[in-house]
Amino acid sequence: MDIIPDESAAVTTDFGPYMLLADVDLKIFSVFDDLKYDRSDAEIMSPAMRRHAVSKLASLGFRQTSGSVLYNKATDITCYIPKPQVLGASPFDVTRYTPKRDKDYYILTPTQTACQFIDAYPYDLAVEKVISLIQKQPINLYRILDYLEHKPAHEAIRPALGYFKSAQRKAVQSEPLCRRRALG
Repeated sequence: MDIIPDESAAVTTDFGPYMLLADVDLKIFSVFDDLKYDRSDAEIMSPAMRRHAVSKLASLGFRQTSGSVLYNKATDITCYIPKPQVLGASPFDVTRYTPKRDKDYYILTPTQTACQFIDAYPYDLAVEKVISLIQKQPINLYRILDYLEHKPAHEAIRPALGYFKSAQRKAVQSEPLCRRRALG
């Protein structure tokens, strides 16, 4: 049994404006905090983001078993909030040291979520998924730019960053994002 019975239900699952099931296949929840980013922002889950995720998933039967683990006994599904191993670590590496089973989920920041899309999907699908995410939750594009490596997926996505920036500027200035306030 999965958290969400089927993909069509996943699309309609509403966690409110600050949290979404960002990807059914990768099993990623994304929690949004603020509209503005600084290049030097640490890409970590803030206490407010963590509390928000815990409260939203509690309605699905999840209980916090530690600071970064939520577990649903009825479904035997765990949600992990991965911690970067060092401050300033690449948002691309956030899941590297937190393995999960196929049925488990990650709870990530929007920037970390976008990085997972870039690494997991072919270029066209990655661009589509990042744009879809940006329209609901802004990402720290400069942070992504700073951590792009000389890997084919990263080299391919580099030219799309300008397109992402334009799409994000438009999304942040439009409804409903323009009215959002920080969680914390």
